[in-house]
Amino acid sequence: MNVSKTAAPAPASGQIPAQPSGMSVSWQARRRRPGVLALAAALIAAGAVGNYWYWTQNGQRSPVLVMARDVPAGTVIQDADLAEASVALDPALKAIGTGQRAEVVGKRAAVELLPGVLLAPGQITTRTLVRQGEQLVGLNLKPGQMPDSPLKPEDQVQVVFTGDSGATAPGKNGKPGQDGPVTVDARIVRVGSKQDSTGQQVIDVAVTSADGPRLAAQAAAGNVALAVKAAGSGAGS
Repeated sequence: MNVSKTAAPAPASGQIPAQPSGMSVSWQARRRRPGVLALAAALIAAGAVGNYWYWTQNGQRSPVLVMARDVPAGTVIQDADLAEASVALDPALKAIGTGQRAEVVGKRAAVELLPGVLLAPGQITTRTLVRQGEQLVGLNLKPGQMPDSPLKPEDQVQVVFTGDSGATAPGKNGKPGQDGPVTVDARIVRVGSKQDSTGQQVIDVAVTSADGPRLAAQAAAGNVALAVKAAGSGAGS
C-alpha cells in the first residue's frame, strides 16, 4: 500500500524565506537585558570595592621617621641614625614626619631608641641628661647588686659601696657621723639591656661631680650595689 507524503512547499526561486516577526525579536532582546544589567552592576561593585581597598591601604599612609640604628639615651641624634617609612597611622598616635628631619638631627634621645622604632616627640629632647655639676658613671651590675624590679631613667637611687673600705667607712656621701656603709645619691640616666647569659646590666647614673671619681673607682672594682629610693625622695636627701 503506497502512502503519499505531502512535502512542505519549497520556496519559489529567488524568494526570501520568511523572517521572525518584529515582536519576537523585541521579546528576546528584553529577555537578555536583565542578565546584562546584572553583570554590569557586579563589575561596578567590584571596582568600587577595589578602589576602597586601595584607598584604605595607601591613601591614609603618612611619611614618618623611624630609627635606623640604636641610639642610647642622652646621645645626640645624627642624620644617619634616621630612616623614613610610609605607614598607616592611628589617629591617637603621635609621630614625627619626614619633613621634620632637620629639626630632629642634633637633639638628644630622651630614652634608648632601637632600630625600627617609630620616632615620637616625647622620645627626643633638647636638654642634656647630665646636668651642670654632675658626672655620668656606668655601673655594670650583676643579679643581686640591683633590684629585680624594672628600672627606668629619672629613678632616684642610692649606690652603696660594698667593698671592705666602703663597707666600714662611716657616713653618707662621705660625711662623718653616720654609721653604715658609704652611699652616693644618684639619678638613673640610662638602663642598658640585660645580658641573657650572665644577667648583667649596665646602668648609667648621674652623680655630683664630687662623688663621680670615687664612685667610678668603686664601680670599676665591682664594689657597688644599687638601692632604689622611695617615690618622692629627692637626690641628696
